[in-house]
Amino acid sequence: MDKPPERPEAGSEKPGAWRPRAGFLAVALVLAVIGCGVLVYLITTPDPGIAGGGATPPVAASAAPAAGPPLAPVPATPPVAAQNPQRPPEGDADPTRDLKSYVPRGANPTMPEVIERLHERGVYSGLGAFSPPGTRPPKVGLAVPEDFELPPGYVRHHQATDDGQRIEAILMFAPGFQLYDAAHNPIEMPKDRVVPPELAPPGLPIRRIVIPPPIEPAAPGR
Repeated sequence: MDKPPERPEAGSEKPGAWRPRAGFLAVALVLAVIGCGVLVYLITTPDPGIAGGGATPPVAASAAPAAGPPLAPVPATPPVAAQNPQRPPEGDADPTRDLKSYVPRGANPTMPEVIERLHERGVYSGLGAFSPPGTRPPKVGLAVPEDFELPPGYVRHHQATDDGQRIEAILMFAPGFQLYDAAHNPIEMPKDRVVPPELAPPGLPIRRIVIPPPIEPAAPGR
């Protein structure tokens, strides 16, 4: 039978045989400790995306609101009514006010009523420049032919009767005009500015106008 190998005695190792040394064991122990520390760091360090707020953790649906005083109800803002732009007079796209602006649609007022309504609203131009028929009779003065050339300071004044008949133009002084005599003294001017025969310009035929009589209304059935 073979004999078991004998344990070599101390100091009998063969030259060149390897054995672990204390320095090698110390280095291995340090590396092991470092590796364990790195592993623990990786396990315990949170994900940077979560730590930086990349994801918001879900909030429990049953979370109760923080205690505090009750909030006052916010008053509802009343709806703002749409402002309608000012409409022009009916039947006329021109915003300029005219006779239709003062006469209701479908009305058929007489001429005195139209002039009276214009005066009530402070309109004294156009038809408003005339007095209501019957309130001021036509002026009677010297007739002025259409082909007669008037000197400075004289004007023609046109009129009409209440029933619409045209009256021959009469001679009047222009507003603010003043006559002087040979001595350069002012002559008294008539208050209504109607030229009397003695102040008529040279060459004017002296003839007074005649107011035409009113037109008789037509008999019924004609």
